Formats: sequence, structure tokens, C-alpha cells
Amino acid sequence: MKITLKRTPEQIELVKAMASRNRTVAYEAQVALAEFIGPVLAEVINNAPTLSNLFTTLQFNADDNPSIPLDLYHDVNDEDYVKVYSQSHAGGLPTNQVLPTASEMKIATYGLDTAVSFDRRYAAKSRMDVVSKTFSRAAQEILAKQETTSASLIMGSLQDAETAGQDHVRATAGGKNFVLDDLNQMMTLAKRINTSFLGGTPAAGGGRGITDIIVSPETVEMLRAIAYNPINTNTGPAGGTGTNGIAAPDELRMSVYNSAGLPEFYGISIMEILELGPNKRFTKLFSGTHGGVTFNSAADDLVIGLDRSRESLIRAVAVDEDNGGEFNLIADDQYSIRQQKIGYFGSIEEGRMVLDNRALTATIIDAVA
Repeated sequence: MKITLKRTPEQIELVKAMASRNRTVAYEAQVALAEFIGPVLAEVINNAPTLSNLFTTLQFNADDNPSIPLDLYHDVNDEDYVKVYSQSHAGGLPTNQVLPTASEMKIATYGLDTAVSFDRRYAAKSRMDVVSKTFSRAAQEILAKQETTSASLIMGSLQDAETAGQDHVRATAGGKNFVLDDLNQMMTLAKRINTSFLGGTPAAGGGRGITDIIVSPETVEMLRAIAYNPINTNTGPAGGTGTNGIAAPDELRMSVYNSAGLPEFYGISIMEILELGPNKRFTKLFSGTHGGVTFNSAADDLVIGLDRSRESLIRAVAVDEDNGGEFNLIADDQYSIRQQKIGYFGSIEEGRMVLDNRALTATIIDAVA
């Protein structure tokens, strides 16, 4: 992420004014820059390709007490009660609330804060790079907190996700590798758990099944390997897939070979994050026994499937009544002239929840299979 302030005469003059010996002039310049850059930071945060931005945004007024009428987010033929996962504070353990579909659910919100500062002499010398880096750091800190909060909620929802006695998490069919067959089975599982209250086909097809998968770099490596490794899982005529491996069709192998970055595969978007993988930060948030495999975060990997066609992951965020911005950036007045510092304080009030965990599936890549 990079935020750049251009060296226009107006912006240079504004930054220099923040270093003025006149405290009124300096503070007014700080406030003016905050009002200008605050909406820009909000836009950067909301468009970053991160786990937190998989959530659908629901805006509410800053002084409001937000709530969601659950009946509008669930099919009219759904069960009388639904499971909703939410957090009472940022990064907290997700709690499962069983609520009637006709109820009004209050959204628990919390604040995500950041505070940054830089030396006044950089403003006096119109060092736009230092000022830009300062605001980049503020956005990065908010994003890091949002990522942790989102991961805790998604992993907590997946751990006990079950529909009609069917676990949403399975183990790989190919042992230590994630192959085409595993992705195919995930797609079928996602379709099977999206049923009506009678266990039949839901209205309007019940969503696409899986639109995105969230994976580690190691899993993307396995998908790239389809270009040169066999993909069959059935036993060959001479016994064993290892000696009678069947390659993917040439057209599929060439498409994988020519697009090594793999933005999508099998019509499913691929989101690659470094926090997934053996012994990584988000992997450590997951646990339990699924598909006969006890998950070991120190060695195992996880592939998360998501159906974004369903309004399941919701992020409620407060907006400022004056400027309509989500990110509230304020000039920090804690520094005196003697300290020679210019500071800013930023915050977002938000709340995240999973209204329907049927939009989430996962596959465990067992390291000892």
C-alpha cells in the first residue's frame, strides 16, 4: 500500500503551514489536511485486496444503534432459527448466537484506532514523502487490525460449521496435495450444504456454491503443478495412480502454464495470502477434527472456500454525518511546541458478523497423510 501526496503548490503550502510558529495557523492546517486525506485513507483501506474486504459493507450513522432484520437476509423457507457469529470486541473469540429469523439482531460494534506522528521539521521543509509515509502507516495499522478481526471470525465460524449433520470441512483426497479432485469435491460440498429447510433445492438455486478460495502460496504451487503433474485419482489399469498417472488435457495444462499467477482456476477466483500455511498466523486460529483428520496448525494447511453470491459476511461501519466518511482522521493535539511533533489520530467504528456459515467451506491439507 502506498499513499502519495503530490508536490502541488497548494499542498506544499498546506504542509508548510503545519510547521508555523503560530499555533492557530498550524492547527488549522493540520485539520485541513485531515479533512482532505481522511476520505482518501478510507478509500484505500476499502479497496485493498485483503481478507477483511470479503465482507459486504453496511453503513450506519455514527450515533445510531445498528441492527439487522434477519428475515430479510434469509430465505422465507429457511428454518425458524439461524446461527449468527459475531464478536463483542476486535479480535475477540467469535460467539454463536441462535436467533429466530424474525428477530431484529443488534450489531456489536467496536473501534479500531491508530495514532501516528512525525517531526515538525519535515513539514517545514515540505517533505511530502515523510507525510505520505505517515498516512500510509496509519492505513496499514487499521488494515492489520481488520485482517486479524476478520480471520478470527471466519476461522471460528468454520470450526463448528455443520449443516444437516454434514461438516463444512473435509480432508484432501490426494493426501498431502491439493489437486483438481479436491476443488471439485469442495464445489459439490458447497452445493449440498446450501439446502432449503426441507433438505431440497433452495429457491433461485441457493447461490453458486463457491466463488472464491483463500489459499496459501504452497497451495497455489500445487495448483500450478497441474501443468506438469498427473491429475487422476482413480486406480490405473496396472494398479496405482503413481505409475499410471493421467495428465490434464493439454488446453487446461497450457492455461495453467501461461497464467502462473493463477488469478482464477476452474472459474473460481483465487485469493493468495501469506497468513495461511503451516504454522502461519491465520492457520493457528483453526482447530478441531474434520474428515477423520485432527488439524495440526504446525504442519497442516487449509483451503477456505467462500460463496460471495450469498450475503453472509457482513461488516457494519459507522459514517461521519458531516463528510460521510468511514475513516475518522483527527489532528492530534497532545503535542506541545516544545516537543516539535505533528500527530494524527484515526479510528473506524465497525462490527463484523457471519449471518450464514453455509457460505463457508474448507479443505484440510494433511501433512502426514
